[in-house]
Amino acid sequence: MPSLRRGTAYRLSLVCVGRGSARLTVSPGRREETVPCDRSVVRQRITAEDEKIDVNGTAGASGMIAWQIDAI
Repeated sequence: MPSLRRGTAYRLSLVCVGRGSARLTVSPGRREETVPCDRSVVRQRITAEDEKIDVNGTAGASGMIAWQIDAI
């Protein structure tokens, strides 16, 4: 994960363009979220304490993932 300052809240924005969908997981302790590859933007609030951001395509998915992290 990029260098994030402890005590600061951030917004993770993720978009998938292509076919199928992807799965976004921010851990520990968060559930998986489906990201459709139809140019929809999915947003999650994160903190520096979140240890891992993971994105995986579902079976048969193809396309491109873009993400951005902003302080809020």
